[in-house]
Amino acid sequence: MKKIAPLLLIALCTVFTAKASPPSPGPKAISADTAMTDAQAAKMALRVRAEAQHAWQGYRKYAWGHDDVKPLSRQPHDWYAETLLMTPVDALDTLILLGLKDEADDAHKLIVDKLSFDKDIYVSHFETTIRELGGLLSAYQLTGDPKLLKLADDLATRMLPVFDSPTGLPWTQVNLRTGQVRGYESNPAETGTLLLEYGTLARLTGKPVYYDKAKHALVETFKRRAPKTGLVGDAIDVRTGAWTHTSAHVGGGIDSYYEYLWKCWKLFGDKDCLAMWKTSIASINTYLADDVDGSLWYGHADMATGQRTESYYGSLDAFLPGLLAYSGDVPRAARLQDSGFRMWQLHGIEPERLDYRKMKVVSAGYPLRPEIIESAWYLQRLDGNPKWRLQGKQMFDDFVRYARTDDGYTAIANVVTKQQADHMESFALAETFKYFWLLFSPKDALNLDQVVMNTEAHPLRRVEAGK
Repeated sequence: MKKIAPLLLIALCTVFTAKASPPSPGPKAISADTAMTDAQAAKMALRVRAEAQHAWQGYRKYAWGHDDVKPLSRQPHDWYAETLLMTPVDALDTLILLGLKDEADDAHKLIVDKLSFDKDIYVSHFETTIRELGGLLSAYQLTGDPKLLKLADDLATRMLPVFDSPTGLPWTQVNLRTGQVRGYESNPAETGTLLLEYGTLARLTGKPVYYDKAKHALVETFKRRAPKTGLVGDAIDVRTGAWTHTSAHVGGGIDSYYEYLWKCWKLFGDKDCLAMWKTSIASINTYLADDVDGSLWYGHADMATGQRTESYYGSLDAFLPGLLAYSGDVPRAARLQDSGFRMWQLHGIEPERLDYRKMKVVSAGYPLRPEIIESAWYLQRLDGNPKWRLQGKQMFDDFVRYARTDDGYTAIANVVTKQQADHMESFALAETFKYFWLLFSPKDALNLDQVVMNTEAHPLRRVEAGK
């Protein structure tokens, strides 16, 4: 692996029954008066680094050359009939940032020697964009290796046919060899979480078609918001642009659509994105925010009327405090993060979905998601309150207690019983460990003035148009 370019150093320095676990401690307030010293934070960063290395070693030992690992059965797992090296591509920038040089060198060599997208397989356009394309672009910017950029360019060229729908909203799947597309029912996250990756590639390659296609899809999604509320639903037909499900919320299926409206402004200075963001955040704060006994949550509503339909909040929704803080609304972000942490404390680790009015788990899984840690990191960087690191320490302790295995980390099937599920998705290394490490690292470990994180936590450096 090539050394990191000096300028970049500035910007980026199935289910198994678990053993009986002790009862989870009840919710405990985190006092902002007890600050974590720099030395304590540094020790936490080293702990995170060691555990990330442990997770990588499980993949390296039992799933090398495959997409990801099943840590309990010690078996490899591939998403499709042929591997796309999902974990190495997704994890490479994490390994670099954490200073795991040997591991990063191994991953880098595997990718440039073995990764090919000339495969007769249909892939998820959204997941392949945020994990593979985003990972390759970030790794290229970190290493300067042109082979990584060439792979990214080849992948994006093969995926471009998804945009050839009657509306310009992308089909959900594409065959990497033939360019054939399928899958007409999509959602705002899948139609609107593309511009950071395609836009960065456009500027690195000088091919504006990438930016134009992805931005068109984002704008077409925004244009279909409800006239009264400005909200979007969570399922749309890309052939007609008609909504097929009209539940509005900030969770899975919509979440990163809102995220990219703000981040595309931050990365590219695109004023259209800023205008769409301002309209959209006003709508979700008006119709989705829910104040319950002094706690702030964001629930579900009908997109047309804004009427509350469900009081659900979960692990995917927990990205929102970070986005609110990043966009300047730190007070609201802090309140919402405290609610998310309360959700985490309820059973010692967060569920996929909670009914926050009843404080009852609706969906009990925890697939090692990063969003609540991501939000703690943004808040810690932007307001400096020591409680965010203290929350992070408790979450990391719980994460290790319940998800660690002898051969890596595994998803939790049920956060109430702590029953484990045999799967470690690539985002555990791409996002969860990275955000934990960043939370306890000095500010100059990653400079938010020079990079923007894609929704898979791949840091993308600003590139001037035409360069």
